[in-house]
Amino acid sequence: MPVLSLGGMRYQQSWSDLPAEEITADSQANLRATLEKAVACGFHHIETARHYGSSERQLGDLLREVPDPRRILQTKVPPHDDPGQFEAELELSFRRLRVDRLDLLGIHGLNLPEHLEQTLRPGGCLEVVRRWQEQGRIGHVGFSTHAPLPLILEAIASDAFDYINLHWYYIRQDNSPALAAARRHDMGVFVISPTDKGGHLHTPSERISGLCAPLHPIEFNDLFCLREESIHTISVGAAGPADLDLHLQAAALLPEADRWLVPLQKRLEGARLEALGAHWLESWNDGLPSWEATPGELNLPVLLWLHNLLEAWDLEGYARARYGLLGQGSHWFPGANADALDREVSEAELLSVLGASPWAERIPSLLRGLRERLGGTSTRRLMADA
Repeated sequence: MPVLSLGGMRYQQSWSDLPAEEITADSQANLRATLEKAVACGFHHIETARHYGSSERQLGDLLREVPDPRRILQTKVPPHDDPGQFEAELELSFRRLRVDRLDLLGIHGLNLPEHLEQTLRPGGCLEVVRRWQEQGRIGHVGFSTHAPLPLILEAIASDAFDYINLHWYYIRQDNSPALAAARRHDMGVFVISPTDKGGHLHTPSERISGLCAPLHPIEFNDLFCLREESIHTISVGAAGPADLDLHLQAAALLPEADRWLVPLQKRLEGARLEALGAHWLESWNDGLPSWEATPGELNLPVLLWLHNLLEAWDLEGYARARYGLLGQGSHWFPGANADALDREVSEAELLSVLGASPWAERIPSLLRGLRERLGGTSTRRLMADA
């Protein structure tokens, strides 16, 4: 497994699964150039998903035309309460990709307890996968997840999976226990979307760019992820060939990762400490209720995390996108943003669930400030919620 994987979430023409005649020559030429550069530079692992719009179809049209004898191909299919429907989706992925065998299959989006149950129960989705494995059509099986940590750990502990597609990067390290658990269970670890979900590093703020100099924030974050021994590969979601360049530069620096990371982490942490203060950083998350237990389903842990990212490193584009997605992202990004505060949710109602927080009196004003800076627009999750 190479340390850099080619992700299939940004090169596709459309988030709809277009018929073949609607795929344009320009879009295919861009993907061909991306694939050719990826093969030449060692991106032997390609991953996509059934619900990445036209991604599978476009890729399937080119895999034989851009051969790679070392290619490792992965797609992802969401679980379903009806295993027959899951198998139909799996068959469609194979047809779109024009393959008889997949090296890796990810169960896509084990985000809720029922998703894990649908996968693992007798007669469930995993039994379909095992049958396909016995037929030689699937190599290894893993899962991707946006789930809370306890559910991720439960899935790892099941010993049903060979690998995990996981969110973990510099700005979000709360899944660190999952890295340790995956290592104990001898699982491969694939980091999802380190550039986009890792802070919109393709369009970094001036502040974080300065703090990461002379590296680009993408290079810094790649090195940070790849230095972690439990992580085997990170995704490069390339919209075109040029998007591979900074990641290749980061991979070239990997033998000297500590020399670069130590001073830059010190600088980044210093900026965060100066902006937010030690007491806040040590305790901001203490005593916060879950979004399910909060009036209006406000997702306080995520909202205050976004506040931290804004104050420390000015990640406004990323924070605005995440803020807008709250309330629109279903189980992929659950809970609501702060727009309902002082409207559907009163300050008194909010304070009623903040008794265990040392920052209860301050949190309402922080949420208002966040709403003023980021509110007013909603973001629809592009991938079909399955």
